[in-house]
Amino acid sequence: QVQLVESGGGLVQPGGSLRLSCAASGFTFSTYAMSWYRQAPGKEREFVATISWGGSYTTYTDSVKGRFTLSRDNAKNTVYLQMNNLKFEDTAVYYCNVALAAGRYWGQGTQVTVSS
Repeated sequence: QVQLVESGGGLVQPGGSLRLSCAASGFTFSTYAMSWYRQAPGKEREFVATISWGGSYTTYTDSVKGRFTLSRDNAKNTVYLQMNNLKFEDTAVYYCNVALAAGRYWGQGTQVTVSS
């Protein structure tokens, strides 16, 4: 059974930092790319970042480039999203995602709120 469990969200002031984690199980983690998406209130879910299976390649949406860093630890079956210099517009529920042959899987999400 595929499971993705996000953690690390919270309330932070503009300019602050958070690190999100996504613990994966139920599939061979080290052989799949992993992604983060987010969904702000009243908006559609949008792509944030993806990392290759080995961690060598990452891609980010333009709005987070230079502020967010995606990494993974294949020994721990965990992917991390380091978010720095957070802005009001980063407020959203953040979801971990993996695309397997059987379909796409999502975690339950973790709330990130940027507020002064």
